[in-house]
Amino acid sequence: HPNLLTSLNNLANVLEFQGKHDESEAMNRRALEGREKVLGPDHLDTLSSLNNLANVLEFQGKYDESEAMHRRELEGSEKILGPEHPDTLISMGHLANVLESQGKYEESETMNQRALEGWEKILGPDNPDTLICLSNLAFVLKSQG
Repeated sequence: HPNLLTSLNNLANVLEFQGKHDESEAMNRRALEGREKVLGPDHLDTLSSLNNLANVLEFQGKYDESEAMHRRELEGSEKILGPEHPDTLISMGHLANVLESQGKYEESETMNQRALEGWEKILGPDNPDTLICLSNLAFVLKSQG
């Protein structure tokens, strides 16, 4: 039932906030699996579960799997919401961060640039979300030397 899956998702978030990363990962996997079965892979709640699991995996240093989850989330978000929806742009930022964490600076730069262009288009150059994205891009550029 979708409400049970929401409860699993919320419990996973609580466990993550408590620093219980392994338990959170397991609960996030259960929530994601359930949402994929009940709601389908392209439902917004399923994408939210993908993001949550990807973030836990990134925090644990499981970058390859985190990257794969973030890529799935971004693909779904672009398909459902479009490439310039704020949630899609946030997904781009998440993927850019995990790419940067792996030292994949050129890919991270590209993803940050895509997100920045989207934020500038929908919110303008002076919006705080745009400026945060610009800062992230600057950090990646600095990391490249």
